[in-house]
Amino acid sequence: MKTNRYIVALAGVMLHLMIGSVYAWSVYTKPIAAQTGWSESSVAFAFSLAIFFLGMSAAFMGRLVEKFGPTLTGTVSAILYGSGIALTGVAVHSQQLWLLYLSYGVIAGLGLGAGYVTPISTIIKWFPDRRGLATGLAIMGFGFAALLTSPIAQSLMSSVGLSNTFYILGLAYFLVMIVSAQFIKRPTASDLAQFKKEDKEAVSLTGGLQMTANQALKTKTFYLLWFMFFISITCGISLVSAASPMAQELTGMNVSTAAVMVGIIGLFNGFGRLVWATLSDYIGRPLTYSLIFVVDMAMFVILIFTHSPFIFAAALSLLMSCYGAGFSVIPAYLGDVFGTKELGAIHGSILTAWAAAGMVGPLLLSFTHEVLKSYYVTLAAFIILAGLALGVSVLVQREFAKLTDAVED
Repeated sequence: MKTNRYIVALAGVMLHLMIGSVYAWSVYTKPIAAQTGWSESSVAFAFSLAIFFLGMSAAFMGRLVEKFGPTLTGTVSAILYGSGIALTGVAVHSQQLWLLYLSYGVIAGLGLGAGYVTPISTIIKWFPDRRGLATGLAIMGFGFAALLTSPIAQSLMSSVGLSNTFYILGLAYFLVMIVSAQFIKRPTASDLAQFKKEDKEAVSLTGGLQMTANQALKTKTFYLLWFMFFISITCGISLVSAASPMAQELTGMNVSTAAVMVGIIGLFNGFGRLVWATLSDYIGRPLTYSLIFVVDMAMFVILIFTHSPFIFAAALSLLMSCYGAGFSVIPAYLGDVFGTKELGAIHGSILTAWAAAGMVGPLLLSFTHEVLKSYYVTLAAFIILAGLALGVSVLVQREFAKLTDAVED
């Protein structure tokens, strides 16, 4: 019996919707601090820890996807993330800060890493004719998850209390993820026969390259892509961490308007993942990434010089679409360059850039603002970084050409 590839894609979206709830952590920060007496910065650190373990574990988990299949890693993700969230409730109830870091930061973080890489390389293999669209759909779920989780979590905290909220959500995440994982399977030869023509066209995009993860990690192209991805995420995640206070300081926007703006840029973060990734199917991944950095540079300039809340919000929204695009375009780009043979492992390896950016970006922004009492210097630095990344995107194209020439020879 042939598997419907749209069922696989839907299962991937559902898995990412669950683990993407990590982006709703700010909803819990103040309630946890109020109930336990911990500082808000101590509670917020659990989020940074979770993102760090996501990025660092993704490389290892990506290899497991290739070795044992996505169903197994999806199941592992369900167990780790679901139990990590439930144990967070225990940590809050018992007021053990170390347990919060272990449960949410380490255990749930490892579950995030396993869950993030599970569907992406698999869905790309199911959609060889629309790699960008496929990854955009899956990763869009991760971007939109906070919009779904935040009101549910708020409602639960009001009705059943803080600790019980984590118990309920932990169980819910586990059940949805464990079921979704059973539908995320690699395509068989019979499945691929359904779209044989498209598959041949897609393979031609890579110039015949089908590299292993170890081979990919020995190329200059991989590290150029890593650096490009790192810059994209560093600039974006910094803005995510400081969007509201930055808008208030630079434009005089009031607190309630800034809160609405944060919700709007969240939508652009989610939709940007799908729109840019789909665009990349038509104009190519290299040009798409170059455009992302051009837009970044232009919008950073606008943030520096505008005092209009509306223009500021519009520029920040476009920047957030580029931030989301960085996540959704890179897996398809890796597939174009290195092939899909061990794409899960290669994608996992490049996600270490996310772990590094998650630590560097927000710290860089907060430190420079604390020392210089201004966001302008950091924004100017981001323009330079985006320009550097734009130059790297051109170098990637040249290095890719060398790789394909070597294969042809």
